[in-house]
Amino acid sequence: MYCWTQSNKAGAAMLDIQHVGLAPDYVPYLDGWALQRAVHADVVAGARRDTLLLLEHESVYTAGKRTEAHERPTDGTPVVDVDRGGKITWHGPGQLVGYPIVRLPEPMDVVAHVRRLESLLISALAAHGVEGLRVDGRSGVWVRRPLGVDKVAAIGVRVEKGVTMHGFAVNCDNSLAGFRGIVPCGITDAGVTTVSEVVGADVSPADIVASVENAFRAEYTAVAA
Repeated sequence: MYCWTQSNKAGAAMLDIQHVGLAPDYVPYLDGWALQRAVHADVVAGARRDTLLLLEHESVYTAGKRTEAHERPTDGTPVVDVDRGGKITWHGPGQLVGYPIVRLPEPMDVVAHVRRLESLLISALAAHGVEGLRVDGRSGVWVRRPLGVDKVAAIGVRVEKGVTMHGFAVNCDNSLAGFRGIVPCGITDAGVTTVSEVVGADVSPADIVASVENAFRAEYTAVAA
């Protein structure tokens, strides 16, 4: 496991960034979720700093609390019910998943946390030629496509005891087949895409992970200053 620590001027580390598993070391979803809960408990207790976990999962569907019975896939891929908001989505190889487990400042603003994640991902993807944007009323990072907009990064979060869980998933060079059996995030009038599809070249999670780290490092250093 890789651990990177960023320190402010006073020498106090603001954020730990850990590579939990990137290709070919895919992380089973339940293992990643157990790690999230353990890290979350430590952050709540003050036993560790805010932490960003970065990984690729084995293929899995995760169903948020608003997922309805008819929205669940039947292709045999595991479906895990999770405690985040939103509906159903897919995770798997070729997708960079990030779990920022961070304490929110008071007064707590969950929407501001989501907007921050969007901004950081837009910045990180710009380094790879992707012009990401926000869509009013919807979370995530989107790109303009010939027929409208497609989502390139999904965001879904939960906050418990003032500390966040879950986070973001950036489609890098993953197959989009996993999304065809569902309505991703319950959105029927827009599609999904990958970084590789947008730029016309193969871009893996390993290719963008440093840019994601740099965006989080710059943000958390600025917050600490």
